[in-house]
Amino acid sequence: MAQFNYKISNGVKPRILIFSLAYEPWIGGAELAVRYTTDRLFNYEFDLITCQLKSGPPKKEKVGNVNVYRVGFGGRLGKYLYPFFAARLANKLHRRAPYAVAWSIMAAYAGAATMLFLRRQPGVKFLLTLQEGDPIEHIHSRVRYVQGQWRKIFSRADHIQAISNFLAEWAKKEGAKCPIEVIPNGVDLDKFSAKGGSPPSPGYGRAGASGGKFQKSDIKNANQNFKITTASRLVHKNGIDILVLAAARLKSMIPGSKFVIQILGAGPEEAKLKRLARDIGVTSSVEFVGHVAPDDLPKYYADADVFVRPSRSEGLGSAFLEAMAAGLPVVGTPVGGIPDFLKEGETGLFCRSEDPADLAQKLAGLMQNDDLRSKLARNGRKLVESEYAWERIAGQMDKLLNRLA
Repeated sequence: MAQFNYKISNGVKPRILIFSLAYEPWIGGAELAVRYTTDRLFNYEFDLITCQLKSGPPKKEKVGNVNVYRVGFGGRLGKYLYPFFAARLANKLHRRAPYAVAWSIMAAYAGAATMLFLRRQPGVKFLLTLQEGDPIEHIHSRVRYVQGQWRKIFSRADHIQAISNFLAEWAKKEGAKCPIEVIPNGVDLDKFSAKGGSPPSPGYGRAGASGGKFQKSDIKNANQNFKITTASRLVHKNGIDILVLAAARLKSMIPGSKFVIQILGAGPEEAKLKRLARDIGVTSSVEFVGHVAPDDLPKYYADADVFVRPSRSEGLGSAFLEAMAAGLPVVGTPVGGIPDFLKEGETGLFCRSEDPADLAQKLAGLMQNDDLRSKLARNGRKLVESEYAWERIAGQMDKLLNRLA
């Protein structure tokens, strides 16, 4: 693992305070990004204040290179009160040993906590990281009663790091006046490669169920089993209903085809999606696996032929990047941050949003074209290796933090 070291002033490491509503053991893409980044940065002292979403984890513990403090309690009320609890603890910690940078992971709850902290500590630099993946309309509906305070988060920031060009442009529309830098989330290349570090065979992710060496699939045509996979929280924004509807289209498009759509993930729409699959007669072609731990994803990707997510919104789309690292061709929609890495016909295929027929057509094309699958997977893996390795991302974040601190 690469380590990034800048000269430490007077032998004292700059202290960075991170505000994040959630953190380990309750993690998503934003929280994983914090962990993977801070694990590679050793010339800073990191404290992180998060919400005690559930009982169990200690109020204070060391996680990697970060001192984690948990405040408050879970539930809707606990989230609303988190900024006040977090700011109170932050001021106490700052009095003991001053912070150089307050780093907010996303704008809402963590941004509010940062703003409360900065009222008493105006000399601390404010770094805002934008990882939001919800539709902008949904975000605005949640902050409609505090729009003035919401926009102040963007105008007060000293620097904004956005994980996609889409979010960088959004920051400007929200009133940001500071420098904005696009630094995406990365991918653990070793985790999504074959054992021993050798890359997956281009275009074919299949391996044994135990995740052994990746081998070229013996799938040659649409009359043999073909596995389409997605990893997604089952919520409206991820468009899994469109994927289920596409299954019916695909069956009629290629009569007699044998394929399975494997849905990895859980969420509030699970029962609704299962009913949809029953109602349109595709239960034999759609498999709901349920929650899959992040460390188990490579095993499923190794046994798949294509990755797809017909998203309605995406901050970036890290699941796509992980699938590309695993040697899978990908199909996505041209929304949010996805166009940053998906180039039509080169690193993946686009399908129209809200269009099951178009998605089915793209999947049918991949089922019947080995050469296209191989090309997309080879180019996708090459892109992830060159632009999205965590070592590269951590190096960019190190330079940013060094400038602020």
